[in-house]
Formats: sequence, structure tokens, C-alpha cells
Amino acid sequence: MKKSLIAFALSAIALTSVQAKDIVDTAVAAGSFKTLATALQAAGLVDTLKGPGPFTVFAPTDEAFAKVPKDQLDALLKDKAKLTAVLTYHVVPGKVMAADVKAGKVKTVQGSEFTVSTMSGVKVDAANVIKTDIVADNGVIHVIDSVIMPK
Repeated sequence: MKKSLIAFALSAIALTSVQAKDIVDTAVAAGSFKTLATALQAAGLVDTLKGPGPFTVFAPTDEAFAKVPKDQLDALLKDKAKLTAVLTYHVVPGKVMAADVKAGKVKTVQGSEFTVSTMSGVKVDAANVIKTDIVADNGVIHVIDSVIMPK
């Protein structure tokens, strides 16, 4: 009986110490956002997206970043101000689930707006949303197939 109580107590402690994953940890665990993770690190935005949020991130995959010419991507990764502007353009304040998405202009954390279209699938500017509602403890990720640039 005593061993059972100790085992029960230890398993209860183990269950309560499991941390939910924030947006950054969720994206890294997915395995298809290595370039995004590198860019977030270079821009100094990791701690922000690990913060309480909530955030909605339209996350470009590694394949989306591969569409950006290498010289342009390398230059972007070296220009912290421009990189920060591009990355925060992919983030909307609040937690917007796919069912709540509406067509129209949406203000980003960067400060300007992108356009959401819901005809023939969901698009954010020219990027297609290819996967939705990847829930993190501080928001949600929607996967897009292109990097979108602020206007």
C-alpha cells in the first residue's frame, strides 16, 4: 500500500510538471519550420513568441522560405530591423482559429495590414494557408506556403 501511494504521488507530480508548448516550441517540434526558427532567433523574437500572447502566427514552412532567392534571404537574415518587420507581419494579436477567419484586411503586429481571402481556400496576401489550428499554449499557428512581405 505504501509503495502504491508513493508511486501514485510520483506519477501525479510528473503529470503536473509537464509543460504545455508555446508557439516557438510547437513550431520547432513540428520539424518543418527550421528556417523560421533561425529567423526568429536572428531577429530576437523568440522570447516574445514564448510570452503569454495570445498570438496567431501564419508560419511559412522551410519550403516557403526556399522560394525566396538565397541572396535575398541571406540579406534579410543579416538585417535585423527588416527581418523583424517581415516576421511580425506574419503575426496577428489574439488567438484566431480557422473557424473565426473572415475575408478582409487584418492588422498585424508589425503595424500594417495583410489581406485575407476566403475564395478557393484561405489566402493571406498571396500565400495559401495549407494547415490550420496548430494550437499552442499561447496561441495558434496556421501554416502558409509562401513568405509574405509587408507593403
